Amino acid sequence: MANQSTHRIFDYSDLGLINYEQAWDIQKEIFDLRLRNEINDTFFLLEHPHTYTLGKVAEKENLISSESQLKELGISVYEIDRGGDITYHGPGQIVGYPIIKLSDWKEDTHQYLRGLEEVIILTCREYGIETERNPKYTGVWIGERKIAAIGIKVNRWITMHGFAFNINTDLSYFEGIIPCGIKDKDVTSLQHELGKEINIVEVKEKLIKNFKKVFDYTDFVEKFKEQFLQITLQP
Repeated sequence: MANQSTHRIFDYSDLGLINYEQAWDIQKEIFDLRLRNEINDTFFLLEHPHTYTLGKVAEKENLISSESQLKELGISVYEIDRGGDITYHGPGQIVGYPIIKLSDWKEDTHQYLRGLEEVIILTCREYGIETERNPKYTGVWIGERKIAAIGIKVNRWITMHGFAFNINTDLSYFEGIIPCGIKDKDVTSLQHELGKEINIVEVKEKLIKNFKKVFDYTDFVEKFKEQFLQITLQP
């Protein structure tokens, strides 16, 4: 566990709406830089175009949509190296990718997952929504409805991937998959629960504040997204 007197900061950047593959490339580059201690911990918030991602243990049968349906709806599909099964990313959903050195906090993957859940739980609470953990499944829940999915990769105590938090998400896109391989649960969003469209910029501000609190940072530095987007443009 990190010494609580240590001055810990993280770099934050809002990457906006960004292709999944490009964001994945940026994560891998930032992971390598963090592993070499050349940069601070980094926290990205962003949105993806319509995308299904399958984690390392995903069952292919959980992708219900046919090739023609995927093409018609403009949904990309990626098999990736995070934990977890299949999930959806799309506009109106905030995706968070923390690339942080757990050795400076707690070398405990379980506690890290609970920490990510806590960030979402605290944020929902600020909107008057009480959420909970499900002892059987990772993520954040409102009863039997999942409002945030979590899937991570940890290598040499550096994290990748993260969470997907449904804000103004078009939930119909979840009908093309069995979300997280769970057949008897529903998905929901802040918009659905509150009955109105939510200011995504405001939600991001709350997530940053709660991320800072949960992971014991003293401060953060906002970086221009162009600094990170250029990484994948280099030869």
